[in-house]
Formats: sequence, structure tokens, C-alpha cells
Amino acid sequence: MIGLFLVTHASLGEALIQCCCHVLNKRPPQIAQLGLSAQDDPLDALPLARDMVKFVDKGRGVLVLTDIFGATPSNVALKLLEPGRIEGVAGVNLPMLLRALNYREKDMKTLVTKTVGGGRDGIINMLKH
Repeated sequence: MIGLFLVTHASLGEALIQCCCHVLNKRPPQIAQLGLSAQDDPLDALPLARDMVKFVDKGRGVLVLTDIFGATPSNVALKLLEPGRIEGVAGVNLPMLLRALNYREKDMKTLVTKTVGGGRDGIINMLKH
């Protein structure tokens, strides 16, 4: 199983995980989050982020999810990435995370593709649906 690690602003990552717990009726294994505030120094957060990646990686790699590309959480996440082993996707939302949880038994390439698709599929103009 591929581990999941959310690096987000404040408590967004934990809130998304809690929503998944509600939907799935259990806390998924091999998932962790790191919430960063405006006061956090990215260089100080990096060692903790690396430790958390190691914690969720049981040998098949880790998919790192972050909220806004270019912001502090994604800048920390970028420093963790190793193509094929630790991949990253920005723009995390609840449908994306649920899709990631459902496909992490697959290979990393499939997981990334399904995760990005899940995030996009979850964005709907409700008046046109």
C-alpha cells in the first residue's frame, strides 16, 4: 500500500482526513498530515516532514498531497519528492483524497493519475449538473 502524506495550511489536512474517517467509518492506515502556519519556517518543517514520510512509507512509496501550488506547504512538499518513489499532487480536496485512498494498492503512476482525476471530477458547477 502506498502511503499518503498531506502537507497543508493550518488544519486543512487533518480536517480532510477526519472527513474521510466519517465517509469510510474508520481511520485509514498509512496516512499522516502536517499543517503549516504563516509563522512556520519551511526549513524548520522539512525535517519533521521527512520523518512523517518515513512513517507512512512501508516500502511502496508515498504520495504527498498539498493544497496550493507555490505556497509554503507545497514548497516543503517539493523538497520531499523523488520521482517514482515519492510523488506529489497539489490542489487537494476531499474527492481527491477519497480517490487516493481507494487506489493506493495500485502502482504509483496509476495512483497519481486516479488521484488527479478524482480531484477534477469532484469539482462540479451544481447549477449545470
